[in-house]
Amino acid sequence: MSAPGHRETGASGGVEMAGRAPRRRAAKSSDGVTLLEMLIVVALIGLVVGISFPAVTAGVDSLRLSSAGDGAASLINGALNRADRRQEAVEIVIDTRQNALVAQGLGSDFRRRLEMPPGVRIAGVSPPLLAESDEPRRFVVYPGGAPPRISLDLVNAKGARRSVRVDPVTGVPQVERLAAP
Repeated sequence: MSAPGHRETGASGGVEMAGRAPRRRAAKSSDGVTLLEMLIVVALIGLVVGISFPAVTAGVDSLRLSSAGDGAASLINGALNRADRRQEAVEIVIDTRQNALVAQGLGSDFRRRLEMPPGVRIAGVSPPLLAESDEPRRFVVYPGGAPPRISLDLVNAKGARRSVRVDPVTGVPQVERLAAP
């Protein structure tokens, strides 16, 4: 043992004062997370999710509507092209009850079907019939003939609208965004 007040080197390499117990290292405050800190983080995450969820779902609904409009334009364009290139009549059937479009060859095994995605429905077909009917609308495309004047209105659950129209001059289907009523 050394004289009082003399410094000694301890086993850990630190300097200890003679006659005093070695100091314990104080626990760091960052060693763990308190319950209160965890609750605050969970509340903030819940707030961010609650604010962003409606925007995300509106974006998904808008994408479904755009996809449905593009799909309908593609199906109609395919029917018009098949009539011209294969020289066969093609029937376009628009069924509002089944929420679907069908293009089928008259005299061949050609058949394409497009069902609207969930949340999107066919709201109307133009030109309107003189008498109200729930029967599917049928348009026939003849080779070398004028394109039919078809207009299809699509609506999603949020009320956004798209219109797919066949341009009577060029015969090309166009998708237009309509204002909500």
